[in-house]
This record gives sequence, structure tokens and C-alpha cells, in this order.
Amino acid sequence: MGLGVLEDRHTENVPGTSVVLGPDVASSRLKKDCSGPTDIILVPQPSDDPNDPLNWPIWRRDLIVVILSLVSVMAAALSPILAANTLTLSLQFRRDFTAIALLTGYHLCGVGVAGVFFVASARVWGRRHLYLLGTVFLIVTSAWAGASRSYESLLAARVFQGIAVAPFEALVNASVGDLYFVHQRGVRMALTNLALFGSAFFTPIVVGKMTYTIGWPWSFYFVAIFSALLLPLVVFFVPETAYRRPPHLNTDIAHSDGSRSRPQEGAGGLPNGGESLVMAKSGAGEEVQDGGGAAIPKVGFAESLMPFNGRKTDQSFFALLLRPFPLFFQPAVFWACLIQGTLIGWTVLIGVVLAAIFLGPPLFFNEVETGYMYTGAFVGAVLGFVFSGLFSDWSARFMTRRNGGVYEPEFRIVLVIPQLICGCAGLYGFGITGANVAKYGFIWPDIFFALEVMGMVIGAVASALYIVDAYRDISTEAFTCLLIFKNIFSFGLTWSAYGWILDNGIQTTFYIIASVQVAICLLSIPMYIYGKRIRAYSHRHDILGKIHLG
Repeated sequence: MGLGVLEDRHTENVPGTSVVLGPDVASSRLKKDCSGPTDIILVPQPSDDPNDPLNWPIWRRDLIVVILSLVSVMAAALSPILAANTLTLSLQFRRDFTAIALLTGYHLCGVGVAGVFFVASARVWGRRHLYLLGTVFLIVTSAWAGASRSYESLLAARVFQGIAVAPFEALVNASVGDLYFVHQRGVRMALTNLALFGSAFFTPIVVGKMTYTIGWPWSFYFVAIFSALLLPLVVFFVPETAYRRPPHLNTDIAHSDGSRSRPQEGAGGLPNGGESLVMAKSGAGEEVQDGGGAAIPKVGFAESLMPFNGRKTDQSFFALLLRPFPLFFQPAVFWACLIQGTLIGWTVLIGVVLAAIFLGPPLFFNEVETGYMYTGAFVGAVLGFVFSGLFSDWSARFMTRRNGGVYEPEFRIVLVIPQLICGCAGLYGFGITGANVAKYGFIWPDIFFALEVMGMVIGAVASALYIVDAYRDISTEAFTCLLIFKNIFSFGLTWSAYGWILDNGIQTTFYIIASVQVAICLLSIPMYIYGKRIRAYSHRHDILGKIHLG
């Protein structure tokens, strides 16, 4: 039992478990990163193909992630873009607060539904065409929303904006898995999650002031303008990241049945056998051991601009369309949905009721002051990014060393501890202080809002890293499940939020949801202990294969 993670009795090499450190690494003939003080075996193993994203220079891979993160900021800004404008839109369109909240709710529903189709398309034809389509849709639908002069037109625009957002919410984290080895993913995953979730809390700060000075349509027009500026970067500098890798190189996915033992190399020191390797300097800035073999031509720049570069799987589109839904019954995927999705939902709930709390007595905030209430949330998102970026890879390396050089994806689950502390303290505290703003003012609710969002970002990073490291072969479908769950869950909360507050009061409502969140976080204890056995069982009894979706 490695650091509390139970070994499986039936599977010799469990997918996701890898030997990456230790005395045997130096003599291993597997490719490894030799740039640091200790050699680290590369997981997954890169091929000898110069078109393999894992062989691209690190600066190029980082540039792709930065560009995708910038576009994700624009996409993520659309979900909370109306948070500070509840009263303004309610008066202009003569609708109640619930109807205005549903402008966000139906938008989230659009994200969830579109994500199902886009993920299937990404599995068949890659990710680039969806990033291009999504960026173009961001421009068009944002211009449409800004020009809307009726509630119905704005509602339709919001639904189509959900379609524009879906490729980024569903695929950007999966692209991190395409581009980086296990030991490189932590900081990059933290950055993409900050862009997808954290940046959303900066939007109301700006939008509240913008609405007050130049009108709410300009909040959409600016998204269209900045998305248009980013479109050339996506066209020219974000090539296809999906790569059809030979199965024997996927050392984090391969498994074998037999007696329990440490993960081992295949015959001759290579996974499934292989040829001798020699030391080489990769363009990624790290020394790796590279193999010989026939030269493979590198794809030219002009060819890399094409939206498609071949099928990535032989499976049919319609089979892939259905693949995510059975995974809701997979314990690890369902755990990830709860860890990430519920806290995101509670954040949406806070955003929905924030206007009701502060627009009325005793503070009588306007849209500018309500927008400023998201300052704490934005600070919390940045703190969550910094903490998870620094702690995620460090903690994984530390626990791997303590485990004799064997890396277990369950080591990522320890990030749920700070999520529990920050997120649940934020929910309890917001309930107490938000229920009595006459006594506590606006500062304390904002501080607890920051704590809740910090926990949300940490939880999003923890669940995303675990899915990519433990189930990389189905990570795209798993992220679809996360996308569907959190958006449909958040959509439901926009229907119920004001009713809950009116029926139970702010304090009781937040006591209940905070207690639910504590229970959800505690599910991480059995997930940590039994996660390896679940991985082994899932690969021995392939649920997708049994229903002919494998």
C-alpha cells in the first residue's frame, strides 16, 4: 500500500501508475527528462515523430496554452457578464429577477448541450477546428447580444453564446494533457483553470462600471472586439494538439493482468519492447533519451493551418456522441463531477443572489457597487491559481519520492484538503455575514466569497489533474461529463436560487449547501484509498466496451 493507496490484487500494471523517480531511472532505457537534479521518466513516452506535440519546443507548447487561455478568458467572461446588470435589465425588459437569471441559466444549458457534440467531433477530427469555430462564434454571438433590443433576442443570443463557449470549457484542459508530460501539467492546468473559472469573476467588476457609463451592450461589444483580435493568434499559432500515438508509448494507459507488483518496463526495458535509445537534446529544453528509426517528415507551417489533419480514431462519430453518458456511473468521473461541479454551482448561486442581497436595504448598491463585490472573488481565484500551481506538482513529486519513485494519480486528490478548508469556510461565512449586512457590511461577505472561489479553483484543478493523469484515454469524455454536470446543475440553481432565499433565508440556505459541500469533499477519502482499485477494475471491465462504445 503506497501512502494509503490500496494496491489491486488482480492487475499487475494499473493504468495511471508510473515509475518516474528512483535508483532504477538512471539505467532505464525509457526516454526521460534529464534537465533537473533528478532524472524523471517521461509519461507518456514521446514518439520519434517531430509532429508529436510532446516533441515540440516547450516555448511553443506554452504559447499554445497561453493563447487558448486568453481566448478562454473571453469565453468564460460571457457566463457571468450579466451578474451586475440584474436590476438594469429587469427594468429595461420589464422582467422579474428570475427571468433575468435565466439569461445566464439558458446560456449554461447551451454550453452543456453543445459540449456533447463538440467533444465527439474532437475525438474524431481533433481540437483545432473547434477552437477556430468557437472563436468565430464568440465574435458573432457577442455582437448579436450587444445589438439585442428585446428579451427574446438577448435570450437567443445567450444560448448561442453557450455554443461558442463549449469548445473551450470542454477541450482546453484536455489539450494540456496532449501537450505535456505528467510532471509538467500542474502549473499549466492551474493556468487554464484560472482562465476558465477565475477570469469570470473579473468580468462583473468591469461590466458594472461599463454599464453605468456607456451602457450594458458594450460589455458584449468588447468581448467581440477582443475575440476578433485573438482570432489571428488562434489561426496561426494554435495547431492541432490531438495526436494518434502508438499504443505502446502510452505508458500511463497500458496495463497487464497478473500478480501484484511494482509497475515495470516492458521487454528489453521499453514498453512492449523496443529498440535501443541514445541520449539526445530535445527542442523542449530538456535532455531526453531518444530512439533511432526512420526519419518522419515534419508538417510544414502552411499545412499546420488547416482545420483538419486526419481522423484521430476509427470509431464512429455517433458512438463517440454517446460515450460520455455511461461514464457518469464510473466512480472516479462521478467524484470529479461532484468535486468540481457543485462548488461551481454554489458560486453561480452566490452570483445570482448577490444582487438581491446588496441592491436592496440597508446598503442599496447600484450596478457599479454590485460589480465591485466581485473583487474578492477575483482575488480568491488568483490565490487559488497561485496555490494550486505551486502545490500541485510539488506535492505530487514529494509523495512520489516518499512512495519509492512510484507515481499514483491519487496523489492529486490531496488538493481537496485546501478546497474543503477554503470553499466550505467561504460558504458558511457568506451565509452568516450575507444574512446580516447591516451588522457586517459588505467587506466580510466579500472576504468569504473570495475564500469560496479560492476553494472552487483548487477543486477544479484537483479534479482535472486527476482525470488527465488517471484516465487520459477517456479524459475527453470525462471532461464532457464535468461540463454537462456543472452547467446543468448551475442551470437548475438559477431556477431555484431566489425561491430558496425567500423560503429559508440566506443563512439557513448557505448552512445547508455548505454542509452538503463538506460531505462531498469527504468522499475524497475513499476515492484516495480505493482509487487505484477503481482504475484497475475499470480497465478490466471496460464499461464502454461492454455496450459497444469502446
